[in-house]
Amino acid sequence: MNNIVNNTTTANVINTSDIATNRNIVLCGVGGQGTVLASKLLAAAAMNKDIPVMSAETIGMAQRGGSVFSHLRMGKNLYSPMIKTGTADLIIGFEPGETVRMLPYLKEHGQVVVSTHAIKPVTATLSGSSYDAPPMIDYLKKHVENLTLIDTDTICREIGSQKVLNMVLLGAAIRTGVLDFSLEEIEEVMKKTLPEKFHEMNLKALRYA
Repeated sequence: MNNIVNNTTTANVINTSDIATNRNIVLCGVGGQGTVLASKLLAAAAMNKDIPVMSAETIGMAQRGGSVFSHLRMGKNLYSPMIKTGTADLIIGFEPGETVRMLPYLKEHGQVVVSTHAIKPVTATLSGSSYDAPPMIDYLKKHVENLTLIDTDTICREIGSQKVLNMVLLGAAIRTGVLDFSLEEIEEVMKKTLPEKFHEMNLKALRYA
């Protein structure tokens, strides 16, 4: 079964040197999904290549399943970590509803990589309202030209842990060709960041295709 479907605040500033083209990336999800860690891994990979990078995270009610998103900017002449609406090259969506909310940031012909697994947001839980993934996925299909849908629930079950969600999405994002990184470069920073006992399953997730 193909679990990957293609459908054609705190700020940290690091200044290093050259990149051919600037990149603006938005990562979004809910607390506990590993969104911020994924952003930090991409930033570390950029620093390893002497690419200037700026990042900002908004965490909010992260420990209670609230919205979490990161802005990550790479390249020359960066003056703010925040991405302007309509300028993101890539959105990595850990949750479909949160991805829909971040769509105004996506530039024309930009790329979206998103998990199809919905997590009921805190607001819907408190209000008692319903929430499901299919309407969000349908909206993304209608409004995103370059969309990659990832059945992360099935993939994580196959690998044996929901904690590898971020690596599954990072691997899919690398394969779009939008980012100036190889899987090996992400693997290198992952090994430096995570304890050795988690390396094997994260490598499986990163290389899942």
